[in-house]
Amino acid sequence: MRELSTVFVTRYLDWLPRATYPIRYGVHDNGAFGLSRALPYAGYLADNGDPRLQQVITETAWRWFGSDHDYPGSWEPSGADFLSPALAEAELMTRLLPANEFADWLRRFLPGLDERKPASLFTPATVTDPSDGQIAHLHGLNLHRAWCWHRLANTLPTDDGRIPAILDAARTHTHASLSHTTGDSYMLEHFLAYYALLLLGVQ
Repeated sequence: MRELSTVFVTRYLDWLPRATYPIRYGVHDNGAFGLSRALPYAGYLADNGDPRLQQVITETAWRWFGSDHDYPGSWEPSGADFLSPALAEAELMTRLLPANEFADWLRRFLPGLDERKPASLFTPATVTDPSDGQIAHLHGLNLHRAWCWHRLANTLPTDDGRIPAILDAARTHTHASLSHTTGDSYMLEHFLAYYALLLLGVQ
């Protein structure tokens, strides 16, 4: 695994400084989700004397997302999303900012969360046909949102007024899709467990 991880690290170090713009849509190559998933390993490398990956991921995240504000979350979801572009970005920033600074960033990025706005982010996606390879993605979106909502709630200061609405959204999205992780169509079972693991291991 070390040889394989070295390939990934080398390619991240080469590519990220050249990637002028993030990929924001809600499928495989979403930039915020990719950076978030790489950061724990980057932290491990930094703790063991090689901070390069952590530095380039942090610099890229700030360059891509640091000044974002008034994100159009009401445009979500798209028909085949299994990631929330808005919440993937917010979740990434939980890893880069202390609680008070994150609270201010989130207020600029998604204003109105205490009033459950935009409503589309608080409403689980409807899955009309779990056997359809594209429509089934929306169960993944629900679990990804639930994980992100928990991550946001766990990062905000404990007295933040947005937390009740955020935790309610996490519960609603969890109940909408977690039961489909097993015993359902292959179009769900081949990928949904990963999002369930993220959600069940949230911290």
